Amino acid sequence: MKKMHNAIAIVVAIIVMSFSSCSNGPGPGGKASIQGKVRMTNRWSAACTELAQPFDSYYAGDIDVYIIYGDDPSYGDRVKTGPDGTFWFRYLRTGTYTVYAYSKDCNSTDGSGTKAITLTIEITDKEQVVITDDLELER
Repeated sequence: MKKMHNAIAIVVAIIVMSFSSCSNGPGPGGKASIQGKVRMTNRWSAACTELAQPFDSYYAGDIDVYIIYGDDPSYGDRVKTGPDGTFWFRYLRTGTYTVYAYSKDCNSTDGSGTKAITLTIEITDKEQVVITDDLELER
């Protein structure tokens, strides 16, 4: 009987320690989500000369959208937009997130020809659904 009480005490201690060591910072594992759309504007030619007005603007499908959890130095997840430009990051915890996608940048000084367009989002409720402003990209 004493051995059974000791075994139960050890199991309970392990369970308590595993819950207390869990991080509840930004990242996957929750019930919140971030949703938005990517709007693309055709502003530049392939040779990086500005197109004549009016610029064509539309919600763009098949665009990579990234999310950074809190202060992480790199992205934690990536999704592609649906046909109507919608992206959705699910199962998030409370915290601060950065969502971004790459836009054409003909004025780039680093030679990449792109720049990150970012949105910073704060999730304050564990079941919150945040609808972002459009990510406005140029092509």
